[in-house]
Amino acid sequence: MSTETWFRISLAQWSLHRMLRADELDPMDFPAFTREKFGINAVEYVNSFYGDRVDDASFPAELRKRAEDAGVESLLIMVDGAGPLGAPDQAIREQAVANHRKWLDIAKAIGCHSIRVNAVSEGSPDEQLALCAAGMTSLLVHADALEMNVLIENHGGNSSNGAWLSSLMRTVDNPRFGTLPDFGNFMLDWDTKEQYDRYLGMTELMPYAKAVSAKSHSFDEQGDETGTDYKRTLGIVKDAGYRGWIGVEYEGNDHEEIRGVEYTRDLLLRYGGSC
Repeated sequence: MSTETWFRISLAQWSLHRMLRADELDPMDFPAFTREKFGINAVEYVNSFYGDRVDDASFPAELRKRAEDAGVESLLIMVDGAGPLGAPDQAIREQAVANHRKWLDIAKAIGCHSIRVNAVSEGSPDEQLALCAAGMTSLLVHADALEMNVLIENHGGNSSNGAWLSSLMRTVDNPRFGTLPDFGNFMLDWDTKEQYDRYLGMTELMPYAKAVSAKSHSFDEQGDETGTDYKRTLGIVKDAGYRGWIGVEYEGNDHEEIRGVEYTRDLLLRYGGSC
């Protein structure tokens, strides 16, 4: 057990996606549930659970009040399904940028520091890098005006290649553009199951990190995650100088969601986290 606490633990909403989809938990109650059930006082939202309210002017203030009343800090919104920011077609890319601007506005109003986006594109890796750089640069104009950050997670395809994603960071070269390194999302090809080395990837992405995701799937009898060496991975995070929030993101099927979150939280507590 570590006696030094050097990071704080948050909860990613995706950890409870089955409960949310089954209407066992109201997305608006997510902050209060997080505090009451897990003793965690910071959250990371997923936009798909609020998609029907994207044009509701009252929504951000309502969610912000819910979080503040619960004593919970809102950190970021993970944005999916808002269009390919690296689309080869300029009109499609510009529409995607406009869609993401809405979520930047919402995140700002809720009190978040960032949105997380995806590096979706087409073509060769070099072509996709250039296209994604163009889309991200366009989106960052609005982010700069709001004093918000735009983060990319290793989330499949080229983005799960640490060398490619770190090259995108250098190409865009904007202080409000960062990474959200995820412990486990290093699948390069779901068909062939080719994976990037997760420890190398974490090492490459951490210099640009403005948030970190502790992905988990399954745990053994000792409470250790079976697919990722948490001690080693957290050592990489710590050695990079990161001292921010690390989000629990349980995504497994071997444990009920609440138990999976508890296992992940407890493992983070073991290696220096605090709630």
